[in-house]
Amino acid sequence: MTPFNPPSSSNLDNWKRIGTGLAFILFPLLFIAGFAFHPGLLSPRLLSPADLVLRARHADLMQWGHVLDTIGAVLLVVIALRFMKLLDRGGSAAWAGFIGAVLAIWGVIMLAALKGALCLTMSAIDTVPESEFAQMMPGLLAMFSRKGWMVLLWGIVCLPIGFIVQAIPLVKTRAIPRWQGILFLIGVLLVGTPDGLEIVNLTACVLMALGLMPYGIQTLRNYSA
Repeated sequence: MTPFNPPSSSNLDNWKRIGTGLAFILFPLLFIAGFAFHPGLLSPRLLSPADLVLRARHADLMQWGHVLDTIGAVLLVVIALRFMKLLDRGGSAAWAGFIGAVLAIWGVIMLAALKGALCLTMSAIDTVPESEFAQMMPGLLAMFSRKGWMVLLWGIVCLPIGFIVQAIPLVKTRAIPRWQGILFLIGVLLVGTPDGLEIVNLTACVLMALGLMPYGIQTLRNYSA
């Protein structure tokens, strides 16, 4: 019987490098697609909880966008941990990397909960007849207004805050090229724009793509070299 030989550390490092590079490339693309699938993209306006419920009704394309957002959110964990490693130089930058990663990862968890509770749930409710759907409106409004324990979903604000905490020292220390860090920082500042103004979120994701994807491509090139 052939004994199991664990992969060498160099091979494992290569796979980690590939995964990290792909995360930096795929995350912004997934978020761009996710926001592009929202209806009324070119007619921006702030939406009330009732507007959000009705917009999500029979919005199959938007639900696909939410699935892409959820997948992209997982990749944000990789990016947060990579930024923490880049800033691990001691002093305030290292603390910013650590604290930012903790906040960002908590925000990712809340984003996944948000997509499940308020977004993907609506795809199941689409199977309900209109007469029964009307009777469900009070409960749906309570959900979309984040009543009760749903208030915990406001923890999603930790996601941009965490990356802002990391992005500022990334720019200052030039851990990544300054122009990339600045574009990413601007994108993070805008990506939390409220529902109904997804054109702003989409623009923010394009800026983040310009800031993150070159780093991902360079990481993959270093592997192939």
